[in-house]
Amino acid sequence: MSTTQEGRTGAETVTRTVRRVRKFVGETPAEALVTLAVMTLSLLGAFVGFLLVSPLTVVPFLVFLASAAYGWVRYQGLTAKVLALATTIVTILILLLITVFIFLEAIPTFRFMSDTVFGVRVPGLGVFTTGNWDAVSPPINYSMVPMIHGTVLVTLIATAVAAPLGVAAALFLSEIAPATVREIVKPGVEILAGIPSIVYGFIGFTILSPWASDQFSLVGQGSYVFVGIIVGLMALPTVVSVAEDALSSVPESMKSGSLAMGTTDWQTMTSITLPAAFSGVSAAVLLGVGRAIGETMAATVMLRGVPKVTEPIFNAFYGQETLTSLIARNYGEADGLQMSALFVAGVILFVTVLFLSIGSQYIEWRMRKKLGGEV
Repeated sequence: MSTTQEGRTGAETVTRTVRRVRKFVGETPAEALVTLAVMTLSLLGAFVGFLLVSPLTVVPFLVFLASAAYGWVRYQGLTAKVLALATTIVTILILLLITVFIFLEAIPTFRFMSDTVFGVRVPGLGVFTTGNWDAVSPPINYSMVPMIHGTVLVTLIATAVAAPLGVAAALFLSEIAPATVREIVKPGVEILAGIPSIVYGFIGFTILSPWASDQFSLVGQGSYVFVGIIVGLMALPTVVSVAEDALSSVPESMKSGSLAMGTTDWQTMTSITLPAAFSGVSAAVLLGVGRAIGETMAATVMLRGVPKVTEPIFNAFYGQETLTSLIARNYGEADGLQMSALFVAGVILFVTVLFLSIGSQYIEWRMRKKLGGEV
């Protein structure tokens, strides 16, 4: 599309929007417009008061509630649309404020951990290039390398557990299990997601860790292998649920056509169903990986809490620290630069999970586009 055509399309969109606004204003009673204006301004005032930590925030909020109640009685449909739009905007603003807050809080440590590359001073480079974390004895070092190493190991092991088991269970529920079994098993799998993570961590600490210490002659408790197994089991409900939805969305005509050609059920599942739903299954695995990266309590309970890299680096039978367990273990007594360093760990987690979520959404979009027959 040329620049002229794009400009023309943009101008037409603006013109249509202006027409809709004029039509809305012309068809809406003046009383309703005043009510909507009061709702909007009072909600905006309450939001500003909240940001300023003002004790008067309750006043505009009460005005908003009163105007919303009046609008609901008089113009229910219109008020419902405005409230839905307002909650959406507030949700987006809250997420943006959280994002801005954690990045601003991490800035002091990024400045402190600056490093030089080819004569250029790069803020925060030392976080990813220096040795072990040491917040007590000089020289102070807030390196995230040990925690990133631990997080990567736990995530890889958790993915190795959750991906094959989750996809296999989803395939069974979608293609093999009778309807009665599916109706019982699928809700049961989803209920597992409601079990608190501290319960999984406590089971791992009291059962798996002592057993691993005895069997592998480990000094003390804490092992990335068994933390990864526990976290993988925690991610299973997410993988199973999303992957089963993806497999179920494959058109029945594709499966029937394969069976009509003389293939077996297993051949149809492996050559038609799985490839067609590969994007959705991949998105399910990515969401499970995101759950594994962000898991806190199981890692905090089961790991040693020593922020250093295991030796050798691929040794997964000893477990030191992850990004999430670092935050959980230190936030109560941290202050100053150390508190800012914990926000750096939060920024790393935030950015990583954000990219995984965007990737999974893109993959799901590609699957719907492919199965919908769009080019």
